[in-house]
Amino acid sequence: MPGQIIDRPNPRSLPSNIDDHVLSLAVKLEKAKLQPSVARGLREFRRAANYIAAAMIFLSDNVLLESHLTFDDIKPRLLGHWGTCPGLTLVYSHLNLLATTHNQDIIYVVGPGHGAPAILASLWLEGSLERFYPQYSRTKQGLHNLITKFSTPSGFPSHINAETPGAIHEGGELGYALSVAYGAVMDRPDLVVACIVGDGESETGPTATAWHAAKYIDPKESGAVIPIVHVNGFKISERTIYGCMDDKEMATLFTGYGYQPRFVEDLEDIDADLGASMEWALSEIHRIQKEARSGKPIMKPRWPVLILRTPKGWSGPKKVHGEIVEGSFHAHQVPLMAAKNDKEELEQLREWLLSYKPSELFTKDGSVVEDILKIIPEDDSKKLGQQIDTYGSHEELKLPDWKGFGAKKGEQASCMKVCGELLDQIFVDNPHSIRVFSPDELVSNKLDAVFKHTGRNFQWDELSNGQGGRVIEILSEHTCQGFMQGYTLTGRTALFPSYESFLGIIHTMMVQYSKFNKMARETTWRKDISSINYIETSTWTRQEHNGFSHQNPSFIGAVLNLKPTAARVYLPPDANTFLSTLAHCLRSKNYVNLMVGSKQPQPVFLSPDEAESHCRAGASVWKFASTDDGLNPDVVLVGIGAELTFEVIEAAAMLRKKAPNLRVRVINVTDLMVLGLEGSHPHALSHNDFDALFTADKPIHFNYHGYANELKGLLFGRPNLHRITIEAYDEEGSTTTPLDMMLCNRVSRWHVVDAALKGAAVGNEKVRVDMHELRSNNLHELKKVSDYILKMGKDPDDAYDTPDFESGKSTHRDVGYAD
Repeated sequence: MPGQIIDRPNPRSLPSNIDDHVLSLAVKLEKAKLQPSVARGLREFRRAANYIAAAMIFLSDNVLLESHLTFDDIKPRLLGHWGTCPGLTLVYSHLNLLATTHNQDIIYVVGPGHGAPAILASLWLEGSLERFYPQYSRTKQGLHNLITKFSTPSGFPSHINAETPGAIHEGGELGYALSVAYGAVMDRPDLVVACIVGDGESETGPTATAWHAAKYIDPKESGAVIPIVHVNGFKISERTIYGCMDDKEMATLFTGYGYQPRFVEDLEDIDADLGASMEWALSEIHRIQKEARSGKPIMKPRWPVLILRTPKGWSGPKKVHGEIVEGSFHAHQVPLMAAKNDKEELEQLREWLLSYKPSELFTKDGSVVEDILKIIPEDDSKKLGQQIDTYGSHEELKLPDWKGFGAKKGEQASCMKVCGELLDQIFVDNPHSIRVFSPDELVSNKLDAVFKHTGRNFQWDELSNGQGGRVIEILSEHTCQGFMQGYTLTGRTALFPSYESFLGIIHTMMVQYSKFNKMARETTWRKDISSINYIETSTWTRQEHNGFSHQNPSFIGAVLNLKPTAARVYLPPDANTFLSTLAHCLRSKNYVNLMVGSKQPQPVFLSPDEAESHCRAGASVWKFASTDDGLNPDVVLVGIGAELTFEVIEAAAMLRKKAPNLRVRVINVTDLMVLGLEGSHPHALSHNDFDALFTADKPIHFNYHGYANELKGLLFGRPNLHRITIEAYDEEGSTTTPLDMMLCNRVSRWHVVDAALKGAAVGNEKVRVDMHELRSNNLHELKKVSDYILKMGKDPDDAYDTPDFESGKSTHRDVGYAD
């Protein structure tokens, strides 16, 4: 039945036949004996915070109820989420006490991000809002501004976001709070992150996997997380899974995850219960850390987790129009939606707000009473809303000169192998401020040179326990992304390499992060942070052995859709350009960097100095592959992506033999954003620069790694678009050969030759005269190659010979089929 409160077993009177082992799973300790003034401060903090949170949802005036409440005092639009707020303020009050008592650095990560009223109210009480927003001072006017402007165009939004002091997690899509919390404590040995995870959020896949994150925390080098599972029983309109689990089930679950669970649920004396639980959790953390830091790490330490059970919407209306609200899903958002025009609801709202006795909590000038101030840290740096790691502790990387790791021009080199060598040195030079978060693919992606001086950080493996390590590999893209977000937003630098086809799994996480960062840049007080950096390799062009499911470059489009201030997409064509790009991305700030490259050996087309110049420009004419250094071309051929550029170069070499009268300019684009319309992106070429590079009127053929529509979107608005043709990944190909992948998607050298012949024939009479014969012979050769591959099951032996444009000779290249 809607609104029905379902009885559950009393955890302190479990059935007598329960297994003794399960009984021991849940930690049961004596309740804390709080000093009367401390207990009073906790209660009054909570009453004040809950009052402000409720008032923020409803009131447009009369914020301290100094006169009788009327319809005119109610906001025209009632926005916000009440149900989770009492639990959030309860935890906030005790974290304040913990920080005060132990002088402890604590960050509060809030999974139920829609509980912004609770967090904003608490931040106002501790003075952190005033620190960053003077208009929200701890005065009557400051409180008026906070309450009346909430969820209006001139105030705070209804979800926790980057405008919220102390926040390092966007309160939008659920599932990521726990992994973000664990990422934040890495390499911060004195930091504790209290992470409240809602029982609704606990139903998500990312949260389910993130419970394993503790297994990647080395207590010698990192801080700790206190996870707090807030079980209030309901989502928007349904019971939660955790809300229907008894204590035996919950204890067994979290013990299986590797934690020590403790239940907090004594509603009659919740402060004593939670106070003892917080003290126990911190003491367990210190015990585990002490052992690790004295050289005696505990194998498989069981970190604490708190299971907090409180009613949804606790202290709010019990019933509305005869329907149960407190302790039901009806408390989730706005319990009294008709308070603006319904007398009964208006009166209930008045009684609800007065139940907190605001006259006892706020002084005449609108500040707060002394008892509340006593539980708030006096040192601003210890206040939850002013932890420096949450807004201003960026650590600059010490980066070596990447050119010292460059490959020799004319040789073969894997982009990933040379980058692995560079990263190895970066880890040596920056032992506590950069990490790699990767699915189980680092060796497969040929980045294993990073293991020369570091290792995998996995604490539940007896061979790696207690040894640290800069690399965290877990087969969950969601967890890798959460780790990276928490690590980056607290001042460090991270890298996320992945198979290209599976980065799409974290598309929405990346977008949520980008939104957080956009808003952060619009504040005056959040400092710059390192960019988040993705490497896509094992791309579709070399996934012919894994098949169609592993062929998906769609993450490029996901990044392109971000704001131009954030989006950066690079497709370096060889090892030296990738080294240059990686070094640039690791130095950059505030961006979402996507680097797409090949792990297989590729020709090194440019020297380190040439690569640096090319990357700085973002695109350039490759004169060595063009006719007459690219002057007066009949057609412009553009390669974007390592393998796609190789096919363009092969095509240019073929055209010299087959159509010597055809003049071609070969261009490589390594920074995709240069193609955007002038003014659309900071890197976009001006109209004059675009015409100088691509010509003003000659046919242009793009051979592009991603989807064609991405390129069309970038180029839209450029003049004379009718002269442009594009071939790109076309969702074709399965288990086949590397060259056949090019053939299937119409991006092979023969397809480029065909496009060049058709384009050049428009303005070159000599080419036009022979075009039919040239195209026929070219397409016949394409058919012969395709038949050969089908018959022999492999590419022709000379398929990847690298053209030598000066001598006309070729150098054979081994393709390779590594997984």
